[in-house]
Amino acid sequence: MNTHFERTGALTELTSYPHWAQDMVAACEDAKRGVVDHELWSVMKEARLDATSTRHFMVGVWPVIERFPAYMALNLLKTQYGRSPGENMARRWLVRNIRVEQNHADYWIHWAEGAGVSRDEVLHGQAPHGTQALADWCEQVSSKASLAAGIIATNYAVEGATGDWSQIVYESTAYAESFPKDKRANSLRWLQLHAAYDDTHPWEALEIVCTLMGTAPTPAEVAYLGECVRRSYVSMRVTLDRCLDVRQGPWAVSEAAA
Repeated sequence: MNTHFERTGALTELTSYPHWAQDMVAACEDAKRGVVDHELWSVMKEARLDATSTRHFMVGVWPVIERFPAYMALNLLKTQYGRSPGENMARRWLVRNIRVEQNHADYWIHWAEGAGVSRDEVLHGQAPHGTQALADWCEQVSSKASLAAGIIATNYAVEGATGDWSQIVYESTAYAESFPKDKRANSLRWLQLHAAYDDTHPWEALEIVCTLMGTAPTPAEVAYLGECVRRSYVSMRVTLDRCLDVRQGPWAVSEAAA
């Protein structure tokens, strides 16, 4: 039986992918909603995020932003030209996009500075306890797991959920107007790029994974990839929970539970 996958439908339509991938995405949707519907975005888009939580967010998420090109480089090291169509596709895509991610690090610093968090604080400040969850997981899966697992956990799951929450914040007039007009465009550049409706990176990542795995991977292989996706979402949720200022607000977390 030929299990080779080659997409024929639209890139951004889930039905263009094998049934196992469609089922996996559906099974992880609840975990993804925990990220996209997180209270932090509601508070941020209303321009109500206090200075402490803003600092927590900018400093706590920075390790993921700074290391994202490295996660992709770690996955690139797993490829060998000519070994399979999936590896060839992954190799070309990773090489092309690593440079782009470096630019995103610059834009994150601009966003932080516009929000009142200095470059020095982002680069050298102490991150809140627990915010390392996502960075640690991305490092682990990119360095230790298979090529398919590394790409689906980072470029599909993390980038995909980030695109969704970025839209929520970027579309907020209240949030945009909280920045000085002369610095607004530069401050919001990171959000603008990630909130693009036509952002195809997560879909391209899914296509690569499906090309690597084919149309009929084993149930155990599918379950593992699904767990990688779910763990990315859960790690994102934990990181966001710890970014909110635990000392105040309706989202307060008791010290005993922290």
